[in-house]
Amino acid sequence: MAPVPTEPERILIIRPSALGDVCRSVPVLAALRARWPSAIIDWLVQDAFAEAISAHPALSEVVAFPRRDLSPLARPDNLLAALRWGLALRRRRYDLVVDCQGLLRSGAMTLATGSRIRIGGADAREFSHRAYTRRVKPVANAHAVDRMMQLAQAAIDTFGAAEPIAAPDMRLYTCDAARSKASNTLAGVSTNQLVVLAPTSRWPAKQWPDERFAALAREILEQTEACIAIVGGPGERKQCTATRAVAAGSDRVIDLVGHTGVGELMAIVERSSLVVANDSAVLHMAVGFDRPLVALFGPTLTGLVGPYQRDDDVFQHERPSHASAHKNSANAAMMASISIEEVIEAALARLSPSAVQSRA
Repeated sequence: MAPVPTEPERILIIRPSALGDVCRSVPVLAALRARWPSAIIDWLVQDAFAEAISAHPALSEVVAFPRRDLSPLARPDNLLAALRWGLALRRRRYDLVVDCQGLLRSGAMTLATGSRIRIGGADAREFSHRAYTRRVKPVANAHAVDRMMQLAQAAIDTFGAAEPIAAPDMRLYTCDAARSKASNTLAGVSTNQLVVLAPTSRWPAKQWPDERFAALAREILEQTEACIAIVGGPGERKQCTATRAVAAGSDRVIDLVGHTGVGELMAIVERSSLVVANDSAVLHMAVGFDRPLVALFGPTLTGLVGPYQRDDDVFQHERPSHASAHKNSANAAMMASISIEEVIEAALARLSPSAVQSRA
């Protein structure tokens, strides 16, 4: 192996998924770029989520992981393709690799780089910690963003004493093509004030009732001149039939559930006046674009994975006792405890002229 340089010339961040986690991992990229302005800093991400980071000015290159093309890995042809992909990754010869995911797959990717310095969490799961040359013990009960910043600090400290990292830079960025596509999509509605509603979630227990999102949409139309974009993933349309039905009766509402790519969705969030969302990727996009937010939470430990430093925007009445409570559909009652009245009040307050003026 080549000797470790006194300063890293080639750095790789590994955070393949999920989309929300990718969005809130950008402070690691910003911190490493601030420390090493001339280094090559790449990011290994699932190809479907590449647009979440591709426009970030601190990034050198996206290293796309073609997850769907390589699944299932047990097939001989897919296994051979995965081995070729791993060898191509190794040929990039990274001096420093930071695994921000901490699972078996990301650990295998970290090991495949062949880098002499591989950093990850000491509590990484599925034996992925065995892939690291330096294991960072996280601060107990720290937010996910702060835990990742510990990894970035450890990476920087490995190459000599340095100033502590400043506050995490959560900013997200969009490209011209994504903004243009968003403009075309929204061409049929006035966007003087745009409300983005994200009524879906991967987990049923994280979904605020669809009927309440529909009621919120109708109240926004009645009480304001705002337009509404309803967003969600391709397989989530059945989760929000009542909310989408509002679009059928108003030219100020557009149903975009399943109809936007990642970049376009980010550009729509970027130009919004308010985002109302369940615990989902859209919520973390709102944080990255510093958008007004109403974040609806039930069986989630928000102190660990909620919207970073946006506690005043969190609506949650019942807190779970453990991190995997959202996997039990019976815990949907926690979401139902959030009333329609309080969400309407919060949304209208954030859309009020005084609130808009204070943000100007």
